[in-house]
Amino acid sequence: MTDDTPPEFNPLLMQLIISLQSATMMELGKLMNPQTQKAERRLPMAKNSIDMLTMLQQKMAGNLTADEEQYLSHVLYELRMNYVEESEKPDPKPDDESTPEAEPKSDSNAKSRDSGGGEKQTESS
Repeated sequence: MTDDTPPEFNPLLMQLIISLQSATMMELGKLMNPQTQKAERRLPMAKNSIDMLTMLQQKMAGNLTADEEQYLSHVLYELRMNYVEESEKPDPKPDDESTPEAEPKSDSNAKSRDSGGGEKQTESS
């Protein structure tokens, strides 16, 4: 057997995993919600999605290909690490629901963004 064989994935399973992964990243505030155009953090919903993927992994144990199991394990690891990172941050203020990545702020801790005009990027500590 050679290493250049294509990975074996069930396309419907991959679609489900990717869908839950994307939803979780939105719930963690890592991706912008396309409906509100804001990055919103909802940790209880993110935890629920991670728990759902964990349950699927447990229920499908022994029925996944090695590639599927490896992919699902990797997705869960990444989501858990992002969850821990976000849970250690303070809750956003009600009037400041978005993250700096979604909407740059003009405070002293915000990063200067290059608007395409050749300005250099700076970061305050």
